[in-house]
Amino acid sequence: MQENYLQTFAKRIAGFIGVLFVLSLMIFVLARVVPGDPARIALGPSATQEQVDAMRLAMGLDEPVIKQYFAYIWNALHGDLGRSLISSRPVTREIAALLPATLELVIVTIVIMTLVAIPLGVVTARYRNSWIDNTGRFFSIVGVTMPSFLFAILLQLFAAYFLTDWPIIGRINHGLSPPVGPTGLLLVDSLVHGRLDVFTDAFQRVLFPALALAMSGIGQITRITRSAMIEHQRRDHVLTLQSFGVPDRVIVFSYLLKLSSIAPLTIMGLEFASLIGNAFVVELVFSWGGFASYGLEAILQKDLNAVMAVVLISGLFFIVANIVIDLILLVIDPRLRLKETN
Repeated sequence: MQENYLQTFAKRIAGFIGVLFVLSLMIFVLARVVPGDPARIALGPSATQEQVDAMRLAMGLDEPVIKQYFAYIWNALHGDLGRSLISSRPVTREIAALLPATLELVIVTIVIMTLVAIPLGVVTARYRNSWIDNTGRFFSIVGVTMPSFLFAILLQLFAAYFLTDWPIIGRINHGLSPPVGPTGLLLVDSLVHGRLDVFTDAFQRVLFPALALAMSGIGQITRITRSAMIEHQRRDHVLTLQSFGVPDRVIVFSYLLKLSSIAPLTIMGLEFASLIGNAFVVELVFSWGGFASYGLEAILQKDLNAVMAVVLISGLFFIVANIVIDLILLVIDPRLRLKETN
């Protein structure tokens, strides 16, 4: 049984690697056919044609496209994603400096989603068709339909009028010296180094942008959790437990919640992966300066090496998120383990 499961899981990983390979090929081809000469972009409009030709030769742009692609993949596998056409710095180094900021923001966002959406979905299902259910469904619809940048602006206005001392711009106070390492996540590193002043300031600053990002996911996960809870309430084993007089809270938290958590967990995993590359609007509103806004800047400046790196890393996060989701679901639901072995 275990051997069959490992074989199936290995096939899934191989499939994910194939998806990443196709993604890299597509983004590489698109970067080569997009208008604009990478050498000219790197040197600027004042460069002479001789300088541009020399730069094209140095960048390997005179080679066949297939050879350029395999050279890019080989370098990427060794951690070299090229140099930025705008700053001339290694793209890997620039992303390594900015990725922890977005990663921390997304992690806090997922935590908020989990703490708010799951209980709200359970409560609205428990008090179905009551005023509690109607209120919860109203707020979930608002969360799904309103864009995150509008929530970000509303939160900033709320802080400006009612929380005048609350920091809402930037990742940390410029007067504080952030701890160095080991993770690059300020909330974690500040606790590791015992810097409660940095932790407090960083937590205050991450709370509003994370809440703005979480609102859409909260609305979606609340609705999915509610629907799953209501569906499983009609199952025979749940009706049997109720007929034997098992308390409702035991049925909800010991049986229904576990059965109903599969779809919400899947959504949260995909939300985590998508927010890594799609959080740029909120990052711009709160001057967060992370990986997502770096990707947007690279697109606007036609920094092709940076764009390819951002897309590849975002795709890698999708793959990792899917693998983690599969593992969690296999632990939660024994039926999936039995299906894998058949």
